[in-house]
Amino acid sequence: MPSFNKVILMGNLTKDPELRYTPSGTSVVEFSLAVNRKFGQGEEQKDEVCFIDIVVFGKQAENCGQYLTKGNGVIVDGRLSQRRWETAEGQKRSKHEVVALNVTFMPKRQETPSERGVRDVVELSGEES
Repeated sequence: MPSFNKVILMGNLTKDPELRYTPSGTSVVEFSLAVNRKFGQGEEQKDEVCFIDIVVFGKQAENCGQYLTKGNGVIVDGRLSQRRWETAEGQKRSKHEVVALNVTFMPKRQETPSERGVRDVVELSGEES
């Protein structure tokens, strides 16, 4: 039976990407993505955040390392992968991550007029945000 492994996520980077190179010279960048979900539970509105590790290879990794920073929004299209290893103490470890095949940079979020007004009032009053 054929298999299908496809992941599409949209979220914000939780830290700056970390660019490195494999011994063969391939670019690799890793970052963590926060994906938010709002849902109702009774009359209460709740937020749920899922943090997902992303790995990108090649030229796209270099672009991510150069142009992305913490807080930037991206759409990641890739596949789910499980990495397994053994610690120096002999303990078996594993983790799931998304290997990105395509990373789309989202435009910077624009301030709404109300946010801009609040910022202007704070600046005029001499307070720092």
